[in-house]
Amino acid sequence: MTRSDSDSSGQLLAASRSRGFWLRQVHRWHWISSGLCLAGMLLFAITGITLNHAGDIAGDPVTREQTATLDAAPLDALQRPVEEGAKQPLPPSARNWLEQKFEISLADATAEWSEYEVFVPMPRPGGDATLTIDRETGEARYETVDHGWVSYFNDLHKGRHTGTAWSWFIDIFAVACLVFSITGLVLLQLHARTRPSTWPVVGFGLLLPLILMLLFVHR
Repeated sequence: MTRSDSDSSGQLLAASRSRGFWLRQVHRWHWISSGLCLAGMLLFAITGITLNHAGDIAGDPVTREQTATLDAAPLDALQRPVEEGAKQPLPPSARNWLEQKFEISLADATAEWSEYEVFVPMPRPGGDATLTIDRETGEARYETVDHGWVSYFNDLHKGRHTGTAWSWFIDIFAVACLVFSITGLVLLQLHARTRPSTWPVVGFGLLLPLILMLLFVHR
């Protein structure tokens, strides 16, 4: 074997090792991202169907109401001068009393103040809740509306009133989906030579939504 043949063989071996290394890395990140995405992709796929047919599967809302009358001390705390239409948290004494009475959390709630009442909107996934307090009599009314589990998961899909933790989950899930998709595309590229239908299928997957948007989705 000549020296040039030896150098060429070494280069081919190095290239083969490099390709094998990167192929293993792509496979590793593809299966890791697929494991991370599995539950989220099932959730978002199923709720994509339920959202698309929300009018057909909407449940009957269930409304519940609780009432109570504030004690003197928390009621006095609500008598402080507040500008009409102001949005401020509840005083600590009133907040603590209401949390214990109705077994709710008002830590992050912002109240809307008027001359005669305090209104606290408390939107949530799958429903709604409101707390209304009469500043003169101290009568408090806590009302919840539950639209059912389908609505709950639909709101998780949309990120509607789901809080910071779920917002972070959606962002991380989206990044994992990007990794899964990009590594999948790389694997398609690597195996396309032995699978002639690879690029026609990928092209169809790209063209189909584009055609639907251009021809059938009106602005």
